[in-house]
Amino acid sequence: MQIALTKKLAEALKEKPEAFDESISPLFSWTANWTTIWSDKKTEELLILINNATRFTVAIYRVKKKELKNFDRIAVEGIRKTMLAMNLNPEMVEEYLRLSGSFVYAKNSNRQITSWMTQPGIDLSIPIADRYAHVPNFYSDTLGVLVNHNTFRKAGSSKDSIHVPLMDMVTELQKLTGMKAYDTRAFELQITLDLELYQVKRRVLVPADISFETLHRVIQSAFGWQDYHLFEFEMKDEKSGKVIKRIVPREEDHEYHEEAEIMEGRILSEFMPRIKEINYVYDFGDYWDHQITFLKEHDHYDGSLPFLLESEGKTPPEDVGGVGGFQDFLEAKKDPSHPRYEDLLHWNPYWRPELADWEKRPRHLHIYNI
Repeated sequence: MQIALTKKLAEALKEKPEAFDESISPLFSWTANWTTIWSDKKTEELLILINNATRFTVAIYRVKKKELKNFDRIAVEGIRKTMLAMNLNPEMVEEYLRLSGSFVYAKNSNRQITSWMTQPGIDLSIPIADRYAHVPNFYSDTLGVLVNHNTFRKAGSSKDSIHVPLMDMVTELQKLTGMKAYDTRAFELQITLDLELYQVKRRVLVPADISFETLHRVIQSAFGWQDYHLFEFEMKDEKSGKVIKRIVPREEDHEYHEEAEIMEGRILSEFMPRIKEINYVYDFGDYWDHQITFLKEHDHYDGSLPFLLESEGKTPPEDVGGVGGFQDFLEAKKDPSHPRYEDLLHWNPYWRPELADWEKRPRHLHIYNI
């Protein structure tokens, strides 16, 4: 595996790389940089690797200078984990790494690829600032998941030639190994939010071993929620309806339910399909209670996940006041003479009762759980 180093990274590694070897396949060549996220930072923290053939991105945060002595291990694990986090076939990933061979360092002399490296840093700065910068000792080597669905045009290609790094990498790895890109045990789920006036339904495919944290993000994406509020998962006794198990995201959530279990390390297949229904409650004020129903299992699903298969019904606006508040909102919104009509028009002018065409289409759900 050939790693083309920027000048800054080469100096940090105390390497004097040779000239770039053009005889090595671009698929086995990566360009690496070590950079800051914000201009006021005094230390470099983000390690970025871009695949020269596909623009597939591996981003690792935080990497301190003293940790660069383990660059080879950090880089390989970053490549492996980013691919696996995007549900690529583990056997195909391992075969690619085996064929890549040992590390060879080279000088970075490709200006085009150098320019590619700027955009991921910009794209990643917002989610890092939003979710991770304040977390002490936070480390992730799968942040590339956030940018590998972004589209781009290759230099010299037609205006209609749109590329996606993940899709290009999948194509190249299939040609290289002759293996399936995806081979996943998957669950098909029906997720229903009952609003009394109508039901909001989403049918989704997810990995059987999906974490509850990632399932939370899948539901947020599928329903168009904004992840503003607290949430939890509940499992109920079929006869009494009493909650028999509650799974929450953080230790501090024990303040509300001492008996609750923390979701870290818990996966859906621990409970499904043995348990056919799980409830997901979002926003304890509005109390949006989603029923997750197991439909079927796919032993060898050959496609990207998570995937939205079917959509029905429009999700209410955030902070509308629960089912009762939503009913009042609908009544006021359709009646210009209603005393709250003008206030609601200014509060949420863009909400529409119908799903847009793009919301109805089956599609891969771009979620992140890093």
